[in-house]
Amino acid sequence: MNTDHFKSKLEAELKLVEGELKTVGAQNPKNPADWEGKEVEMDVTNNEDGELGDKMEEYGENRAINDTLEIRYNNIKRALDKIAKGTYGVCEVGGEKIEEDRLEANPAARTCKDHMNDEASPRA
Repeated sequence: MNTDHFKSKLEAELKLVEGELKTVGAQNPKNPADWEGKEVEMDVTNNEDGELGDKMEEYGENRAINDTLEIRYNNIKRALDKIAKGTYGVCEVGGEKIEEDRLEANPAARTCKDHMNDEASPRA
């Protein structure tokens, strides 16, 4: 398996995900794996035209997008760490090799096809 190929794909995707995360969240300086949804500025003293509700909805959307991207970010970082340690491409559930076509489709995959439904979010 050409890990340089997957490393390149992962690094490119990491840049994209980081860019997206920065638009909806902020990285926790005490825990770089943790991103928090950006709070939306709200003027609670003036609720003209339902502005407060709109801002709360926007924050909720930012939070949901942030949470999804944070999982992806951490899976990419985990895959890059595995490449550095020489353990990339090994299923975390069964220990067998992850199929190359699965890694092509998702270079941050943590399991083989047989165990892909068992893949949980990354453990911190």
